[in-house]
Amino acid sequence: MPMSLYNTPQGIFLRPLGLEDSEALLGLRLRNRDSHAPYEPLYEDSFFTLEKQQDYIRQRLRQAEEDRGYLFGIFLLKQERLIGYISISNLVRGVGQFADVGYMMDQQEQGKGHMTAALKLIIQYAFRALSLHRLQAGTLLHNNRSQRVLQKCGFQPEGIARKLVQIQGEWQDHQMFAILAEDNV
Repeated sequence: MPMSLYNTPQGIFLRPLGLEDSEALLGLRLRNRDSHAPYEPLYEDSFFTLEKQQDYIRQRLRQAEEDRGYLFGIFLLKQERLIGYISISNLVRGVGQFADVGYMMDQQEQGKGHMTAALKLIIQYAFRALSLHRLQAGTLLHNNRSQRVLQKCGFQPEGIARKLVQIQGEWQDHQMFAILAEDNV
């Protein structure tokens, strides 16, 4: 049985996504395709198919087996309904011991504190279970909501990474944030 992380007062839990979640992930992506497009890479129409979502989950499961990254679904506790996901990716071991954090929340569930609660659970998992030293995240410069979530969880701004990621087909600057294990006592 997969490991789960709970925030009962917030009414959510996280667990690794498996192939059985492919349809729910596809539904989440389809419901939020237009609203999230300004924050995501350009995806071909084929990305929004069950087959591609299954491929995505398989790839992320392989990364977890290789200790290179982890993908968790964010679920409402009562309905056990997928409302978002959060990932630890680009994991570096050795002298680095750091990784990137990324996340997505269903537009209808935003503003309820779910993402802040999920990120706090992932921070604890990264520092305690994975023994990482640092987590980092980047947001588009105008993504104030995401920046607030990071700062509420203890991430500190570190500067601008110029043209870091292609969003909607254009290289975009990102505000970088990080939290260290010792910041999170």
